[in-house]
Amino acid sequence: MIKPIELVIFDCDGVLVDSERLAVRLQVQLGAELGWPLTADEVVERFIGRAKESIVEQLTERLGARTAGLWWKQLIERHRDAVDLGLDPVEGLPEALAAITLPTCVASSGSHAKMRHTLGRTGLYGHFEGRIYSASEVTRGKPAPDLFLYAARRMGFDPDVCAVVEDSGPGVRAARAAGMRAFGYCGGPTPAGRLEGPGTVVFDDMRRLPELLAGR
Repeated sequence: MIKPIELVIFDCDGVLVDSERLAVRLQVQLGAELGWPLTADEVVERFIGRAKESIVEQLTERLGARTAGLWWKQLIERHRDAVDLGLDPVEGLPEALAAITLPTCVASSGSHAKMRHTLGRTGLYGHFEGRIYSASEVTRGKPAPDLFLYAARRMGFDPDVCAVVEDSGPGVRAARAAGMRAFGYCGGPTPAGRLEGPGTVVFDDMRRLPELLAGR
């Protein structure tokens, strides 16, 4: 018997804040500048949803440690500057949050500093303050289940009553590996096909999330 959902775990980038398109564009620019030309689709496949360590490992293998370090430094700086120019919540997200009465938290591959910045700029930080978890707190990032299991444990819930809202392939795979129900948002750069899988509901309108969580 499937238990009712008791905790909703949100990814941050691309689920709460509309930052993934920005990240993809910046990665494509850096690839062109630093010697690894990448299409937007290749950036989504290789980088989106993954922790810093996974991305830097790929960059180092391809370009060497020095260039990988420069790439990451430039990415952080350009992302911060772009966010300061303007960042919005994901379309429909504020309405969804207003309708969700279950406990919620955030579990993201991004650093706490990055989430303070992006959630702060979009007015969402106060909604989740004290319930924000980063891949920097666990041994393995997504697609390993460690982060979601850690967030559930910190919140006091068993995995089988948790739902994860994600927008990346590594994210939904991590949720499934954790034994949690996955809700894959395909309204951003990641196509629906990369989110589909067992125990996963794929949707493209964040306003539908409350009814999907309720099983309607």
